[in-house]
Amino acid sequence: MNVRMQKRLPLHRLPVFQILIAQLVVAILISAALLIWLGWSSGYSGFLGGAIAWLPNLYFARKAFRYSGARAARDILKSFYAGEAGKFVLTAALFALVFAGVKPLDARSVFVVFILTQVVSWFAPLLIKAKPLRP
Repeated sequence: MNVRMQKRLPLHRLPVFQILIAQLVVAILISAALLIWLGWSSGYSGFLGGAIAWLPNLYFARKAFRYSGARAARDILKSFYAGEAGKFVLTAALFALVFAGVKPLDARSVFVVFILTQVVSWFAPLLIKAKPLRP
């Protein structure tokens, strides 16, 4: 069995890393604002909402950007599907864990920070310049 190993870039060298950092910064800043304005419950609930958005995106980035190059097109497609499926399952599991295990919980804060953290990924490519990939 001759499996050709691709030279894989570390996560911090991929353009998606800047988007992940932007999401994490937004989640922390909004959680801190909720903490100051609305109290501890809203602050940590908001942080949990940000974590629910950020951790599955981190998983997807690790899974989806595993391969590169034209010869690995089939592997790239498989890894994107697997990453998206894993992201969906992980998001659902994290929501279930937070709502079942964290009391008291401010549900509004969880959803607001979750949504705002997801929105960052829509607008981050407009704000962040991607550098060419070089191994």
